[in-house]
Amino acid sequence: MSKPLDPAALDQLFRAARTFNGYLDKPVSPQQMDAIWELMKFGPTSANCLPARLVWCASAEAKEKLAGFALPANGDKIRKAPVTVIIGMDLEFYEHLPELFPHTDARSWFAHAPALAEATAFRNSSLQGAYFMLAARALGLDIGPMSGFNNDAVDEAFFAGTNVRSNFISTLGYGDPSSIFERSPRPAFERFNTII
Repeated sequence: MSKPLDPAALDQLFRAARTFNGYLDKPVSPQQMDAIWELMKFGPTSANCLPARLVWCASAEAKEKLAGFALPANGDKIRKAPVTVIIGMDLEFYEHLPELFPHTDARSWFAHAPALAEATAFRNSSLQGAYFMLAARALGLDIGPMSGFNNDAVDEAFFAGTNVRSNFISTLGYGDPSSIFERSPRPAFERFNTII
């Protein structure tokens, strides 16, 4: 039976964690990227479908390319971050289900149902994007998730000829405390929750 994490771990993952707009001049290694994946892949997805496809833009060229498709303020964040990750979704994730979910013929649920496949890919790649963020924080890194970019242009530039489409992007590195402002409100339970 699992035990609750200690308060320091909860602070690192949630209470003290922030979305950063800028980063310290400190690199993120390929080994750290792999370590993030090795944690996030264990987060639950429908029928273990794992539709997320990540592109880790670490080179100046890749970041500049991606920044060109973002709003100006987001483009600056992308250029300055050690890494920016495109969290994509494979619309034909179901082709991997015979391997990833061998208990039954799950591929048949999606292979001829494109609307269901797209909704499943979007929902579960969003979940995996959240697991990416928590894994990064758990490993001592900081993140800056964002929309504010042209999905179609990103898809053409980074996923042309594939069945992958972009969901959202996130910067990654060691957050610069001077780049953030006071935390925005987080309401108490009774404000947005109902127990029935």
